[in-house]
Amino acid sequence: MDKHTQGLNCYLVGGAVRDRLLGRAHGDRDYVVVGSTPEAMLAAGFRPVGADFPVFLHPQTQAEYALARTERKTGRGYAGFTFHTGADVSLEEDLRRRDFTINAMAEDADGQVIDPYGGRQDLQQRLLRHVSEAFAEDPLRILRAARFLARFAPLGFRLAPQTLELMRGMVDNGEVDHLVPERIWQELRRALSEAQPSAFLATLRDCGALARLFPEIDGLYGVPQRAEYHPEIDSGIHLQLVLDQCPRLAPGDDLVAYAALVHDLGKALTPTEEWPRHVLHEQRGIDPVKALSARLKVPTEHRDLGVLVCEHHLTLHRFGELRPGTVLKLLERLDGLRKPERVRRFALACEADHRGRLGRSEEPYPQGERLQSALRAALAVSTAPLLERGLSGPAVGEALRRERIKAVAAVLGAGAGEA
Repeated sequence: MDKHTQGLNCYLVGGAVRDRLLGRAHGDRDYVVVGSTPEAMLAAGFRPVGADFPVFLHPQTQAEYALARTERKTGRGYAGFTFHTGADVSLEEDLRRRDFTINAMAEDADGQVIDPYGGRQDLQQRLLRHVSEAFAEDPLRILRAARFLARFAPLGFRLAPQTLELMRGMVDNGEVDHLVPERIWQELRRALSEAQPSAFLATLRDCGALARLFPEIDGLYGVPQRAEYHPEIDSGIHLQLVLDQCPRLAPGDDLVAYAALVHDLGKALTPTEEWPRHVLHEQRGIDPVKALSARLKVPTEHRDLGVLVCEHHLTLHRFGELRPGTVLKLLERLDGLRKPERVRRFALACEADHRGRLGRSEEPYPQGERLQSALRAALAVSTAPLLERGLSGPAVGEALRRERIKAVAAVLGAGAGEA
């Protein structure tokens, strides 16, 4: 306790308490203040933030201190609530409005845990369970449940059956349809950075929300692939395996994971009479990637990499068949000569696709490093010798491209063909 919190009845709440009990590191520390008023917080030196209800920042640590509050449902969607804050709101009432029991614990200044809803027991049982029936009033909690499972499934966590039933009801009554694109993307992006992103998709599919929020992805489930290439058969299961390669290959990189998420959307559009082959699925997938990205207002960088991986992942898979000129064309298509980091991420998403197959998660993927070797060779070619030869105008560009093809051929140990 410091001079600013002296005299205030403060409790550490939420993720910091949960993660300490799990033995996990947690960055943010959020507090609830019971029995106080906005005037008292301002007098203690706190700075107000938040438009909907009184939240204050500690003047030194910048940690968030929120006045204890209750909430009441007044409309559809995650924003349809009114809040009541006052000195009469108890800690237990504040904790009751939270989503899951494992997030509804508090810790006092002496380190004692206050756990009115059984969160500690649910942690021990690895159970994600809602605190109260009010859970069903906020559709954002469907996405939060899926995201928390993407984080905690590797620890053995599962969704409580009663919570799953509530989520299904929220889908059936249309509550989930009131989620806005920005919040959907925010939760998806965070889930893609977690340890087991496939759990996000599996949870949404279990409650029926995947088809409502991500129909392009839901359409992959039940679509068969050729068993000799995909022992897992189902395109949706393949996608889950691909996503779970991303934390191994690019931990925390939601850009790589988003590209992996959308790389096979074209398979959902393959005519059934062509199953289990998916000829041209790379081209068929481009429009769905753009449509999904536009609907969710995905950042341009994510959309662009998603389109490139969708369109060209098979090209990298068969890298050994490519002539040097074709390799350079691929690098140019990726804009890799200006954006080398994009090439690295492209290669990682393609590697996740290659390894995301049943029984093949440990297979090597030299294609990625070979592509980056080709990029380094192309970048090392200088225009100076060309200018010294007296070349100018378009002739410089043509000669530079020929020299880059030669450099790529040399590093790949191939002939300098122009394919």
